[in-house]
Amino acid sequence: MNKLFNFDKKYIKDYCLLVGTDEAGRGPGAGGVYAAAVCFTSIDKALINTLDKINDSKLLTQKQREELFDVIKANSVYSIKMGTVEEIEKYNILAVSLLQMNKACNEVISKLKTDNVKVLVDGNKFIRNFNYPQETIVKGDSKSASIAAASILAKVERDRYMDELDKEFPMYGWAQNKGYMTKAHLDAVDKYGLCKYHRKKFFEKHFETAQQLSFI
Repeated sequence: MNKLFNFDKKYIKDYCLLVGTDEAGRGPGAGGVYAAAVCFTSIDKALINTLDKINDSKLLTQKQREELFDVIKANSVYSIKMGTVEEIEKYNILAVSLLQMNKACNEVISKLKTDNVKVLVDGNKFIRNFNYPQETIVKGDSKSASIAAASILAKVERDRYMDELDKEFPMYGWAQNKGYMTKAHLDAVDKYGLCKYHRKKFFEKHFETAQQLSFI
């Protein structure tokens, strides 16, 4: 935890506040994509101790993420945004992910009392049409406390959303696979077809392969 916050502190010396942003759900074949932005306005030992389990959301258990979700929200200025399946289909997943990061970061900054901020973006793609200083951090969710916190908020929010969609379409197993294109998910798609929450373009290759195999 100290290591992650010390990473952030390197940037704070030149800026009043630091905002970290990350997304969840770029890879799945169903459901929207979520992005979150987090700003810890004051970093002290008490905060570090409170968030001692924070890390890249993918390295945490579901229980750990759920426990940290409310703690992060209570100790930060944050925003969580969602890009819909319709937007993903109309544009593309990268553009929609970056747009939600843009919205989340701007909402956080609007809540702060200063414009003297820097944004750390997980990955290697800059936020488009963004008016504040930003830096991309590859694997930032394992390096930066603010990015790691954003990754947890986005992941938990999206997982809860997929659990709700699972109640409407239980045959796809979204409560377990969260919309990722696992074998069980693909088998269900072959059996039941696609529904309104599927990203249809993501399945083009799967259906092409299935069609090719049918002629063998």
